[in-house]
Amino acid sequence: MRSRTPLIALLGAAALALTSCAAGAPPGGKDGAEGVLADGKTFTAVTATDPGTLDPFTTVMGSARQIDRYLYGRLVEVQNDGEVLSGLATSWEADTATATFTLRDGLTCEDGSPLTASDVAANITFIGDPANASPLAGLQVQPGTTAVGDDDAGTVTVTSGRPDAFLLQNIGSISIVCGTVVDDADARAAGKGATGMFTLTEIAPNSQYTLTRRDDFTWGPGDWDPEQPGLPAKVVYRVIPNETTAANLVLSGEVNAALVLGPDRQRLRDAGLFSTELPLAAGQLFFNQGDGRPTADQAVREALTQALDLDQLGQVLTSGEGTEAKSLVTIAPNPCQADVVDGLLPEFDAKAAAASLDDAGWKVGSDGIREKDGVAMELTLVTPTTLGNGGSAAAELMQSTWKALGVSATVKTLDSPALSEALFATGDWDISAAPLGVSLPSMLVPFYSGPTPPNGSNFASVTDDAYTAAVTAAASKPGTDGCADWNAAEEALFTSVSVVPYVNNVLTTFGNKATFTEGDGIDPASIRMYE
Repeated sequence: MRSRTPLIALLGAAALALTSCAAGAPPGGKDGAEGVLADGKTFTAVTATDPGTLDPFTTVMGSARQIDRYLYGRLVEVQNDGEVLSGLATSWEADTATATFTLRDGLTCEDGSPLTASDVAANITFIGDPANASPLAGLQVQPGTTAVGDDDAGTVTVTSGRPDAFLLQNIGSISIVCGTVVDDADARAAGKGATGMFTLTEIAPNSQYTLTRRDDFTWGPGDWDPEQPGLPAKVVYRVIPNETTAANLVLSGEVNAALVLGPDRQRLRDAGLFSTELPLAAGQLFFNQGDGRPTADQAVREALTQALDLDQLGQVLTSGEGTEAKSLVTIAPNPCQADVVDGLLPEFDAKAAAASLDDAGWKVGSDGIREKDGVAMELTLVTPTTLGNGGSAAAELMQSTWKALGVSATVKTLDSPALSEALFATGDWDISAAPLGVSLPSMLVPFYSGPTPPNGSNFASVTDDAYTAAVTAAASKPGTDGCADWNAAEEALFTSVSVVPYVNNVLTTFGNKATFTEGDGIDPASIRMYE
């Protein structure tokens, strides 16, 4: 069974992500590798963009979180059916307000020093402290959350800063660093303080990242066996932006794994390679509602959406392999599975879109571009490189469609660090095509409410009272008891056109001479190498 804990991914598996996934089950996917398991080999994988900082307290970029997955342990691992397995912790108790974790014996850091309960508690308290401005605050750790470690008993007691319907899953899935780097941002950015299966031994920015397996790592997920055959001795992530190049390399065997989104998928399937498939959000549009932005006006957001044939756009983005978007929660365990999108998005109607902009005061000028109060409607559309050729084609289609409407849109195709800078630092964008995929509805909250960057993660400056009221009601109800409120919260976002989810995709990761399980990337404990 493939498994994963709560995942959040702006741009699904590649742009902005928080994730972890458990191991221990046989690798899922198609056409499993045949042959003899091989020890001591190097597992080489592709990342489409340089990850930038690896600091697990501050990055939400998928490329960085993937490498962090090799470096840092998590307290628990949640299966895609909701089952919770042990990670750093062997047992736990939790409700919506408090949680207690009992750690495994013999946990160590990369330098051989013990990983203590106090160290783990310091991780949680650091993220929960608003003064540290971690984007994980409100996402996985509620603001104001504190934790206390009892080193003799090996227990960590967590007090949530506000009610959290999924406290166990959220706290349990943060990346835990060694106590020596909790307060050292530079060390965390360089991937130091490893508590997981690998250490980072070489960084060549925009080229490759090399990781080496720890001989003393014995605390894999569940009852994972560190002596089993086929585990890699090293892992290399090569930065290869071009998807066709990545497909060629995995086909030739020069790399062992690559995520392929576009038309190259078919020839890799035809070659009979091992693969895993992960349904994930692909097509979503966000509108910058900051002061002075045209898209702060709901009428403008509705018109821009009405002008688009979302079905056609989804076909272009996913090379015809997309599926209907039914919710903002797209990843297992997805506890409130429901179709909350149907009938709430603006319907395709180019004439109505033009009329709406006219009514909102945006008139077509002599140059064919709409303007209001002497200001032209010139928008910036940001799209991530990691959406591949389909993402570029979809952005071009949106650009040409809006041009016919009298709206000038400049497309900026950004790698992960540049996208993070635009969304969470400069705010220099009007429309974002980087999707956000989550496995728990609670993980949406900081992106659609609360403080804006740099003080929070509400990158689109959304203010929606109906959304806030619904999530507040849901948070106090454990697990699925709050599903009606969580669903109402999503519906509020669609009604205000704060987000437009129009298509999901199946992210296919292909393997050659290796098998693995996959969440938003590859789970290191699941990798098996073959001759």
